[in-house]
Amino acid sequence: MHNLLHSVKQLCLCQCALVLSVCFISVDALAQSSVWVASKDDAKVYLGGTVHLLRPADYPLPEPFENAYQQAQELYFETDVAGLNDMSVQARMMQALTYSDERTLRSVLDAPTYAALSAHLASTGMPIAMLEKFKPGLLVSTLQVIEFQKLGFTPQGVDVYFNTRAMGDGKTVGELEPIDSQIGFIAEMGEGNESEFVRLSLEDLDDVASSMDQMLSAWRSGDNDSLESLFVSDMKEGYPALYDSLLVQRNLNWLPIIESMFQDDDTEFVLVGAAHLVGEDGLLSLLESKGYTVTSVE
Repeated sequence: MHNLLHSVKQLCLCQCALVLSVCFISVDALAQSSVWVASKDDAKVYLGGTVHLLRPADYPLPEPFENAYQQAQELYFETDVAGLNDMSVQARMMQALTYSDERTLRSVLDAPTYAALSAHLASTGMPIAMLEKFKPGLLVSTLQVIEFQKLGFTPQGVDVYFNTRAMGDGKTVGELEPIDSQIGFIAEMGEGNESEFVRLSLEDLDDVASSMDQMLSAWRSGDNDSLESLFVSDMKEGYPALYDSLLVQRNLNWLPIIESMFQDDDTEFVLVGAAHLVGEDGLLSLLESKGYTVTSVE
């Protein structure tokens, strides 16, 4: 159970929301990697799109990641990756992502959805009573992790890998937002439409294996057209409020932080979930609109 909660924590806070169909939108159909460099005059910042859960067989990472890492003196992640292991953080997460009042999954879900959830959990050998107080965001993340673990995925994704290396190599490590902000986003997932949110998530679990294989293949090769066809429509069209809060508003909050990186002599490597980089609301387009030149790293 400890390993499961550790994986859930990583999945929740790092936003690896496959089942939520986090959108990946192509801005450069010819991109050859998931790493870009933004430049203006002599200053430059590398930006890498990450996958937060990987299998041991997914290493080594695509070469552009290593190239960008070697060029950078500072690495920035969505949040404090090392801090995710802090017991106080885990306690705050569980407090925020579980119901502290009279609500339970049985009370917030309609009868057909609750029955479908119960049947699914029974097939995994996990009693629904263990999860009754979980809010939808934590519930769905837990269901995802169970499936990912069956496929051999672990929390040792791109972010953890480079955070560990940077600390060992003495490079500066920073974050774009505090952990508690990410906890807040997860806590609000599905609020007000819990049954639909859980029902659609259960339906998508059937395709996790094939979806992950396709996504990882497209991510490794920088095939943004495939990523777009796989993931763009559901979240932006089906969950516009979630799309706005999880992607758009956070990107806008991160943009001035990234722009400030062009003002010093160091080279930075910003590593965030790939959905944050691409598309009309992505960081790459936002930087281009500010006059920066953005190119793919090969």
